[in-house]
Amino acid sequence: MTGEHPVEIDTTRPHPARMYDWYLGGKDNYPVDEAMGRQMLALEPRVPVMARVNRAFMQRATRWLAGQGVRQFLDIGTGIPTEPNLHQIAQRVAPDARVVYCDNDPIVLAHAAALLRGTEEGVTDYLQADVREPDLILEGARKVLDFDRPIALSLIALLHFVPDEDGAHELVARLVDALPSGSHLVISHATADFTPEESEEATAKLKGAGVTLALRSREEFTRFFDGLDLVDPGVGVPHLWHPELGDPVPGQDDGVIPGYGAVARKP
Repeated sequence: MTGEHPVEIDTTRPHPARMYDWYLGGKDNYPVDEAMGRQMLALEPRVPVMARVNRAFMQRATRWLAGQGVRQFLDIGTGIPTEPNLHQIAQRVAPDARVVYCDNDPIVLAHAAALLRGTEEGVTDYLQADVREPDLILEGARKVLDFDRPIALSLIALLHFVPDEDGAHELVARLVDALPSGSHLVISHATADFTPEESEEATAKLKGAGVTLALRSREEFTRFFDGLDLVDPGVGVPHLWHPELGDPVPGQDDGVIPGYGAVARKP
């Protein structure tokens, strides 16, 4: 595994990856994650649907990209493995696909073996790093991916945990700048545009538990794609991005998902 460095698991406060795992019905979380997850459910009972919609968006985008000939993928903010994982989707379409996963939660590292089981023709690797460390991520990714060929950069349900003071837009720009022409950027992101009161309360509760939630407007979300060519249908709710490429998530509807998703190509 690339760039591995030991970090102790902090079980005293919730972590987004473990809360996400709890929403999806997983077992790789701690009481503190479940407790905060239940508080979020009290505010918005459809949070598990939102988590599954984000996951399904990643799967459809990956399937589409592999179908377009993309053979290299860099997934930052991977989270705890939940099948089908990105490399499984990509390698079903293109067995020779190369995938690098990256996350900052040590519990994801503990499950990295599940992320490293790919096809014989392809390659999968895992890098422990934070999205706020773009140079470290790029250094590790270069050991596996060819930066002279197109790469798909996936940031699924991640950037709303990176506040503006940490330079979220600048971090994405740094990563995209390093990618060659023909690469793609895939992002899903939570917003307060549709449910402002509930979102404000959720943000406050998470802040009290030490988790920053930076909800962004459609305009702020679209800024992540500055200089790129948006793929049809452009910016919209994640479950309406090429729904024909996957099965619908039970419980989803046009008014359920307070988030945006989009895919764009680097000219």
